[in-house]
Amino acid sequence: MSISLVIDTSTQRTAVAIIQDGRMIVELHHDDALAHGEILPRLVEKVLMESSHVDQVIVGMGPGPFTGLRVGIAFAQSFALARNIPWLGVCSLDGIVPAVEPDSTGEYLVATDARRKEIFWARYKNGLRMCEPHVGAPQTLKLLKLPAFGEGAQKYKFSSNSDLLYPQPALLEKVSVDGPLYTTPIYVRRPDAFSAPVGVSFRAMNYADLVSVFDIEIKTYLDDPWSMAQLKEELAGKNRWYFVAESENQVVGYVGALHAGGITDVLTLTVRLDYQRKGIGRELLRRLIDWARVQKAEAIMLEMREGNSQAQPLYVDFGFVELTKRDNYYGPGITAIIMRKDLA
Repeated sequence: MSISLVIDTSTQRTAVAIIQDGRMIVELHHDDALAHGEILPRLVEKVLMESSHVDQVIVGMGPGPFTGLRVGIAFAQSFALARNIPWLGVCSLDGIVPAVEPDSTGEYLVATDARRKEIFWARYKNGLRMCEPHVGAPQTLKLLKLPAFGEGAQKYKFSSNSDLLYPQPALLEKVSVDGPLYTTPIYVRRPDAFSAPVGVSFRAMNYADLVSVFDIEIKTYLDDPWSMAQLKEELAGKNRWYFVAESENQVVGYVGALHAGGITDVLTLTVRLDYQRKGIGRELLRRLIDWARVQKAEAIMLEMREGNSQAQPLYVDFGFVELTKRDNYYGPGITAIIMRKDLA
């Protein structure tokens, strides 16, 4: 016999339950995005009246807004420590599963409100999560063209289903047995600020930079670098934006974009091989996104080679979503992944 105290504060709902061997004993919740810290101890006190004995604590680890999420996690860990019992962390999105099969493919999306005009979301198939949680613009749900569930989907009118808006304690308890566990909070939102790369400055590209940029091109893209003529044409092009990263008076990275028809296209994002993994690409991309917002872009599009394990996590971290793939885009057998980031 095992009795679990289940806690989730990843959404505006504070949910608490006592579950014994998969059977719900008592469940309470309160909806108020600003009251997690005040309400959670009261709800726990009430459910413990039904069963003061608890063998383990199960807590939703997010994704969720920082303050509310930390309230639940800190309380669960403290409670478990005080009673010398284990605690198990689960993904809160896994607690929102539609009661009926959403379509013939069995695929659907779960989305909760991340605030700041964003959503936390993940893709599922037949009840199993197919990816780690993401954060992005609500328009993501439309682009992926799948049924959507959860408070985030309803808030932005991608779903009229008023049921199963929030993580269900019974499902979280089930996930703790069958699904992946987490020992750290699931913070998928990019921090508001990163430390700038040490010793690196950033400025607009000029014609004097083209020799250095061309040298990086031919050493990075051995099979298909831009020519010097192409670089000159790009830098002089209308509605273009090119920026460089500089260290010790040498160009070590550059980024370029084209804005047209309300969309900003990323034309290149390249960092010199010996300067990669130092945060330079991240800073260049951040500045490009800021420029796109100044242009009032609706979205940013880019293409990247399939299998680029270094670039894709960076783009996902900034909220880009894979839309489709194009075979032979970069040449025979070389596939491109098309990604998009909607600007809220």
